[in-house]
Amino acid sequence: MTTDKPDIFDRIMSLKIFRWANPFYTKYKEVLMYLLFGGLTTLVSVGVFALFDSRFGLNEHISNVISWLTAVLFAFVTNRIWVFPTKTKGFAAFILQMAKFYGGRLFTLGVEELMLFVFVTKLQINAVLIKLIAQVVVVILNFIISKLFVFKKNKNS
Repeated sequence: MTTDKPDIFDRIMSLKIFRWANPFYTKYKEVLMYLLFGGLTTLVSVGVFALFDSRFGLNEHISNVISWLTAVLFAFVTNRIWVFPTKTKGFAAFILQMAKFYGGRLFTLGVEELMLFVFVTKLQINAVLIKLIAQVVVVILNFIISKLFVFKKNKNS
């Protein structure tokens, strides 16, 4: 059940106004899609973090976990559909893929929490600023984990 139906981004790039960029888009689509959805995931994460940290006055670590849960759900859906459109065979393979995705994200959550602990809790640097810097580190690590471990293509496909 493999279809090569163009997605919404392929259709946008095929518009006359964007045809000049189509070779670049085609060559780097995976990275471009990851950057787009990584950026949107970052906005979701930072927005939810700022809401709970600044607006509701929750501890930065609790705010970070809430923002992480929200952002990972968004990231899994967008990565699975548009960034690394891999097919899984059966429910067990889907659950394994999801477990790998969440496992990778748990690792990068640990990296992010460590950064928040050192720079916010210990050094008293602005929490939202450190959150933004941590997001850059997390996006890079998440791409590597997703590309090489979670959504890797089978040699048979």
